[in-house]
Amino acid sequence: MMSKSLKSLLAAVFSVFLMVLSFTSLANDGAGEKKEKAFDAAKVIMEHIKDGHSFHFFSAFGHDAVIPLPVILYSPQKGWSFFSSSRFGHEGEEIHDGYKLEQGQVIAIKADGTKDESVKVYDFSLTRNVVQMFLALIILVWLMIRIAKKYASGAGVQTAPSGFQNAVEPVITFVRDDVAKPNLGHKYEKYLPYLLTVFFFILINNIVGLIPGTANVTGNIAFTCVLAFVSLIVILFSSNGHYWGHIFWPPNVPFLIKIILVPVEFAGVFIKPVALMIRLFANMVAGHIIIISFVSLIFIFGAMNQVAGWGFSPFSILFTVFIYLIEILVAFIQAYIFTNLTAVFIGQAFEGGHDNAHPQEGHEDPVILF
Repeated sequence: MMSKSLKSLLAAVFSVFLMVLSFTSLANDGAGEKKEKAFDAAKVIMEHIKDGHSFHFFSAFGHDAVIPLPVILYSPQKGWSFFSSSRFGHEGEEIHDGYKLEQGQVIAIKADGTKDESVKVYDFSLTRNVVQMFLALIILVWLMIRIAKKYASGAGVQTAPSGFQNAVEPVITFVRDDVAKPNLGHKYEKYLPYLLTVFFFILINNIVGLIPGTANVTGNIAFTCVLAFVSLIVILFSSNGHYWGHIFWPPNVPFLIKIILVPVEFAGVFIKPVALMIRLFANMVAGHIIIISFVSLIFIFGAMNQVAGWGFSPFSILFTVFIYLIEILVAFIQAYIFTNLTAVFIGQAFEGGHDNAHPQEGHEDPVILF
């Protein structure tokens, strides 16, 4: 019930957001303002899925709802610089302290306005991806500590769960019983904290990223790369001699086949976490691109004709809300897939011989979801 209410609320907020955007665009057309350049949907999409130095929520009636973020730069030639990203202007066209934004990157500028190649710039700014990751971490820690305190006080142990426990406890139980136990056997308790942390951290970032104006953190290849690298480290430290023996000398395989199979098996050790990285990145980026594409259709039709813009707006909003609701489902699915496959790969790393490959009766080979 709570889940349905949350979905309805998010859909309503997003619909109102789109209506404001479309009204603003068409109102500007009706006022007879000539556009300096046509609406560039590709630019809007790229600006949304890429990292940035500010949170831009919407533009309406000549005003921008923007939260600027701190810019922290170091240059061996110019030293440290600290200032707000608002100094660059809305489009990043303004120069401040000898720096300018160019395609999302901070570059040094000469007095004549050209790029200064002689100045090396190291950007330590708190971009929106970084800020949002910190916010997701704070939410995760606060949520888990709050629930842990409830259990420590006896709520949910001696009595029935209450409040947010009702929503989180089934998820924890699901990860334990359907992810950790089937794939890790009797060692599941050792890896359960890591699996739960990965699941909830990805889920929170996925959900927060669906709020208009926020960053698509899980759609950033650097973010998913770090998660995959951490999983690779856990997998490697969980491996044993039997695992490496099967990689470098597969049993019951002809010698000539081994020459081909050994490099493939060794590459597979690193390809598996790469697959985790690309799967999460691609799915989250694709969803955001589709949503922004449907929103962009309002402005594209509006630029062609005001009536066409107004006429297509309801259809665009309906399609956008539909995809938006699917993306809420995808947010949970992708968190589950990343966690489940991580458990599968860890289980493969420490499993014994063929007789001990499936420690629990009735265990079936895991299904790889795409």
